Amino acid sequence: MNKINVVVWNEFRHEKEDKKVSDIYPKGIHNAIADFLRKESDFDIKTATLDEPEHGLPKNILDKTDVLIWWGHMAHDEVDDKVVDSIQKRILEGMGLIVLHSGHYSKIFKRLMGTTCKLNWREADERERLWVIEPYHQITQGINSYIELAKEEMYGERFDVPEPDKVLFISWFQGGEVFRSGLTYTRGFGKIFYFQPGHESYPNYYNEQIQKILCNAVHWANFSGNKSVAKESQHVEKSLEKIV
Repeated sequence: MNKINVVVWNEFRHEKEDKKVSDIYPKGIHNAIADFLRKESDFDIKTATLDEPEHGLPKNILDKTDVLIWWGHMAHDEVDDKVVDSIQKRILEGMGLIVLHSGHYSKIFKRLMGTTCKLNWREADERERLWVIEPYHQITQGINSYIELAKEEMYGERFDVPEPDKVLFISWFQGGEVFRSGLTYTRGFGKIFYFQPGHESYPNYYNEQIQKILCNAVHWANFSGNKSVAKESQHVEKSLEKIV
């Protein structure tokens, strides 16, 4: 069985600078996510962080990556544009991308969307109710009709992104706002899933339903087409019809 090669990327800054965050994610958000993904027998999991050379994403790693999971917040501007170029190239060739929470404002997501990706937000320990609105989609399989999160950062509309291929989740927050919290896109041969929950000061990556969604998303985002076709374009010498 060919395993799906997954890289979980994280800035890994909050956990080093904020005790509240390090108490929740002592090994970093990337390792918290990697730990539950490793329970899937068909995943091969690696992690990468901002302060590694080439942000842990050199060409030899990206070339082997089937799905990249991205969590960023406080250091979006520190991501090297050359690394963003490499990531974009791989997505167009078929690498899947899962963008989490404040990764909506990452360089790679904004570039792929072509918009500001701005939204309204508030951190006030609000309850979130995450509603499934596409129950037959691969990403939502095994998920209850809604997920109740005791505390989460509020993200509210308007979310300045292009019209998605699918809206899978809509969230309601205790303060009254709503948000399109699970969106899918296609860019080139690559599948993209944006998923809102995951603020660093709340332990929501330990929620089993959130974990299930991310496992499903990895399977969904994995490219299943002809990779040689996706990577190569070619000059065609001979035409099908006579050109006069």
